[in-house]
Amino acid sequence: MPREPIPTWCFALTVVRQGDQFLLVQERKFSERWYLPAGRVEPGESLMNGAKREALEEAGVPIALTGVLKIQHTPDAHGARLRVVFLGEPTADVPPLAPPGNEHSLQAAWVTYLEAQALPLRGREVLTWMRRASEGPVYPMDVLGFEDG
Repeated sequence: MPREPIPTWCFALTVVRQGDQFLLVQERKFSERWYLPAGRVEPGESLMNGAKREALEEAGVPIALTGVLKIQHTPDAHGARLRVVFLGEPTADVPPLAPPGNEHSLQAAWVTYLEAQALPLRGREVLTWMRRASEGPVYPMDVLGFEDG
């Protein structure tokens, strides 16, 4: 008997690092708290392209992905959530979005780890990912790929 497909929502998050600073965005939703450039991957879009798009839309900063920090798969009774946390770096010397931002975020900024601790963050995981970007492990990008066909 055939099984029904499992609905899966895919998300890409990126820790964008430049020296000792990290790119954070102040979100329009989630009580206007600060978070990493992140969001749902669009239909037909790769996780990698979704991560790059989100950083550009939310922070105005084009990025290159340099590694993978974590792949998370969280199933529940109604489907599953797949999140990939990437490490990235800016590809252009452009300032992040300043207030009033855009439709995706209020603003974006480069902050140090200590500065991030003082911000109203959406979750403490932001600090965890910033530490992980600095201390490792960081996995090579080829841990993700496309099916051979």
